[in-house]
Amino acid sequence: MADPAPSASTPATPATAAPAAPPTKKRPKAAIVLPVLVVGFGLGGALAWARGRGRESTDDAFVEAHVASVAPRIQGQVARVLVKDNQEVVEGDVLVELDDRDARVRLAAAKADLAAARASQAAAEAQLALVERSAEASTKQAKGGIVQAQALTGTSRAAIDQAKADVTAVAARRTLVETELRRVERLFADGAVAQAELDGRRAGFDQADAALDQARARLASANAGIGNAAGSLETAEGRLQAALTAPQQVRASAAQVDVAKARVAQAEVAVSQAELTLGYVVVKAPMRGVVSRRTVEVGQMADPARPMLAITRLDDVWVVANFKEDQLGAMRPGQRAEVSIDSFPGKHLVGKVESLAGGTGSRFALLPPDNASGNFTKVVQRVPVLVRLDPGEGLPALRPGLSAEVTVTTKD
Repeated sequence: MADPAPSASTPATPATAAPAAPPTKKRPKAAIVLPVLVVGFGLGGALAWARGRGRESTDDAFVEAHVASVAPRIQGQVARVLVKDNQEVVEGDVLVELDDRDARVRLAAAKADLAAARASQAAAEAQLALVERSAEASTKQAKGGIVQAQALTGTSRAAIDQAKADVTAVAARRTLVETELRRVERLFADGAVAQAELDGRRAGFDQADAALDQARARLASANAGIGNAAGSLETAEGRLQAALTAPQQVRASAAQVDVAKARVAQAEVAVSQAELTLGYVVVKAPMRGVVSRRTVEVGQMADPARPMLAITRLDDVWVVANFKEDQLGAMRPGQRAEVSIDSFPGKHLVGKVESLAGGTGSRFALLPPDNASGNFTKVVQRVPVLVRLDPGEGLPALRPGLSAEVTVTTKD
């Protein structure tokens, strides 16, 4: 009879059971994590290198804008302050008014000087016209005097000749009368003529003698007349010489007119300057913006060397990024720039490189470094780069001085 089959619950004998599997060894965690970390860091480094390739970044950047320091053009006491801190103004708004009384007094004095200068000019022009007319009249009068003196001289010479002829004729008549008188005297002595005849001859001789004296007197008068005529001629010639100086007198008067005109022009400039000074008592905003750093108060003395306030223009801002000198090799104007403002975390702005500065920041410092020394230490220099932000509705209200981070894409 066959042996019964073994039941399922019966354990197999050692001769018929399958061999047991060897125990599994567990790998250490470091052997698994380390390669993963190495691969992760490698991928991260590769990704960072790929992202950073062709990009230059710096956190040495800040927002910049136009800031105008407002100072008065003249000295004066502040009468009114019409703005407050952080107030928005537009170009031409009145900011401060100074006391204008001194300026008005100077303007009145300048206008008075101008009126006096114009009066002097009118007097000089009238004097010039008078000299011109007088010069012409004096020249004509002097020439007429010479003609008259010459005619008088000719008349005097003719009178002298006539007087000489009269003297000669009267002298001959006297000689004849004297001869007849002597003959009548001899006849009277002989009793040949009457006493009346002798008296008549003597009276005729006396008349002839008186006529001779009269003729000689006329000759003397004629000789004196020629002297007077010669003097008149010299006087007329002197007057003519004086009249011939009329062009010089006219030029002198014209020069006085030019001097008066120059004084008028000078006085007009003084009036214009006084009007400008009067206008300077009103200090106006040079541009639109926000009032900042206001230090002016009513009653204080304003001075052109001391700004009273500043105007910050907020609608035209840009970013100045100071890149290291070894970051500028591939940087050019027009490249894309990404800007992050610390005041607006998570806000990324886009712009373009507008320009690169003409030198490093230290080169334009108040005291530039002098590297010509024995203890020179090389320091990486930074060059300011101007980044202009793209306009857009999402552009936040930026203030100059805000910190920023800038990344420029130097390669596509």
